Amino acid sequence: MTQPLRIVIFGKQGCEKCKMLQQRVDKLLAGGEWSDFVKVYADVETEEGLVAFCRTECVNPNRIPALVVHEYDEVAGIWRPMPRTAPGAEDPICGASRLHTYIGLQTDYSGSGVLSPKMIAAVLEEARAARAAGVAA
Repeated sequence: MTQPLRIVIFGKQGCEKCKMLQQRVDKLLAGGEWSDFVKVYADVETEEGLVAFCRTECVNPNRIPALVVHEYDEVAGIWRPMPRTAPGAEDPICGASRLHTYIGLQTDYSGSGVLSPKMIAAVLEEARAARAAGVAA
């Protein structure tokens, strides 16, 4: 494991918004600023992806694509979703797309249905700050 944080993207084949989210995350990670993160894709139409999705327990299946940041728990030897420091707190950048319990986003189809690069960066910043403060795992 070289990166201590993992971005898990939940999506499905043929979904243009899923493809766009992956491209946006790839572009952010390619810039080098987020070298402490690695991206993992979970296709919810596969058994493995569906199990990962169900274990997350907080993403609405009607709000895919979604992403959740995980941190490696060295004691247990597994990746765990990072809890939000202030669950349910309002978020001026991510709004209704922000997950309530974990650090992450899900698509808000009542609006534009797009997870912007600014929203993704805000989530990554929150994860990095939580890790630095020792809040997660």
